[in-house]
Amino acid sequence: MTPYEILCSTLPSQSKTWLITGVAGFIGSNLLEALLKLNQQVVGLDNFATGHQRNLDQVQSLVNSKQWANFRFIKGDIRKLSDCQRACKDVDYVLHEAALGSVPRSLADPITTNSTNIDGFLNMLVAARDAQVKRFVYAASSSTYGDHPALPKVEENIGKPLSPYAVTKYVNELYADVFARFYGLNAIGLRYFNVFGKRQDPNGAYAAVIPKWIASMIRNEPVYINGDGQTSRDFCYIDNAVQANLLAATAENPDAANQVFNVAVGKRTTLNELFWYLHKHLLPYFAHLQAFEPIYVDFRAGDVRHSLADVSKSAQLLGYIPSHHIDEGLKIAINWYLA
Repeated sequence: MTPYEILCSTLPSQSKTWLITGVAGFIGSNLLEALLKLNQQVVGLDNFATGHQRNLDQVQSLVNSKQWANFRFIKGDIRKLSDCQRACKDVDYVLHEAALGSVPRSLADPITTNSTNIDGFLNMLVAARDAQVKRFVYAASSSTYGDHPALPKVEENIGKPLSPYAVTKYVNELYADVFARFYGLNAIGLRYFNVFGKRQDPNGAYAAVIPKWIASMIRNEPVYINGDGQTSRDFCYIDNAVQANLLAATAENPDAANQVFNVAVGKRTTLNELFWYLHKHLLPYFAHLQAFEPIYVDFRAGDVRHSLADVSKSAQLLGYIPSHHIDEGLKIAINWYLA
């Protein structure tokens, strides 16, 4: 059995209380589903800025009534300290997912990105510290690697941030480190690399590439590729991110505390490869895709050219072993969007 399989077999008999911020969002709702199915007590905090009630409704439909009764929802905003304090009360583990994502959004509106991702993060750190939680696990980002050219990306080597969003996620790491050293808050950061999967919103100006392209192909709308299509990413299926969160929260290895870890697969896929993979799997369902081609436009400001993670540190200190590679994850995701 893998370390995660062992954890999933033991957690149901050891019920703890978990706080998920951004619980109505993509990653947050998947964490909620996993924890409720493991018979854990969960508090969820969300202001629905980017999350959706439909995500919570879907989780409710996927768990039994007893498990759903273990969930308590708080409508609140991490930019309000009192909401953070209320959410952290009597909590064992915090999984902090609430943030404003998207590089383009941060370039268009750096002030709101800053207030959510930095002011809100600081509020959560203070609330978690005062509530004496066992561990604070937070969503960091591969954008922190910035302009550092080396591949694969290793946690200790970062460059200069290329967007306001990347600045906020790096500041999160700095704040978490200070709170660990001076207040004793046990924090772990997870640098996500292009997480995708069920319940990721395909709509809106700042939708992620995979759900956006799937929706566009289904609707016979244009698919735009920024640049020459050779830009590459380490796409990571959502179940891998859920695994990393639960392993990080419960890790007993003292060397894992107050660290940041890559959460990815360790495989690079270009945007061109991604497009034709999606095209191949959707074509049997939609005849209009027979002559469908992408439209190439300018490179996007603030984008990193290539991204590939070294996950050896996550494996060594957390026991993280990706359960889904991109092919497996895309098949599941495509089927979910089709349904």
